Amino acid sequence: MKRKTWTKADIELLRRDYPDTPSKILADRFDCTVRAVYGKARALGVCKTQAYMNSPHAYKFRQGDNTGNAFKFKPGHRPHNKGKKGWQAGGNAHKTQFKPGYRSHTWQPIGTERICKDGYLQRKVTDTRHSPRDWVGVHIILWKEHRGEIPKNHMVVFRNGDKKDLQIDNLELITRAENMQRNSIHRYPPALKETIKLAGKLRRTIHEKQN
Repeated sequence: MKRKTWTKADIELLRRDYPDTPSKILADRFDCTVRAVYGKARALGVCKTQAYMNSPHAYKFRQGDNTGNAFKFKPGHRPHNKGKKGWQAGGNAHKTQFKPGYRSHTWQPIGTERICKDGYLQRKVTDTRHSPRDWVGVHIILWKEHRGEIPKNHMVVFRNGDKKDLQIDNLELITRAENMQRNSIHRYPPALKETIKLAGKLRRTIHEKQN
């Protein structure tokens, strides 16, 4: 499996869910290895809660930890109640084990909307447990519905800068290079800012005519 690239959204969810969620489930959600989950949590200084560490789930997923060895049966050990009616290997542990199809308490159904850390309204469109793929900006969905797919190295931005103003007329398509330029022109005089914006608009118009 290739090296995991952690997005801001991934890190936010890891900080929130790591303390009380089995690392294997988090690994499936983030599409990475359990080792990658441990490593990132350690780098962020995030730890499991004491309640989780005392739970049966902790022993299965922790690495380099011998907690519980004193309570493990030795090879050849015969439980004193083996053969008795109602006896089941593992005692009542099966009652707390995750069942097939288990979903974390943080799981949300497709169609759910949320405000991300950067202030954009996002909607859950898939349920792959890979947050960057599952959650898409509503402004992007709106653009695709009215204008089609977004070309490579382009992005959809808000004309008036208001991320809550979700109207198609308030959205425009610009290149990532132009977005970087816009973010750097704030130090220029107002007249020059307007000239730069108009030049960018002219380039986009020419590009649209040619395609």
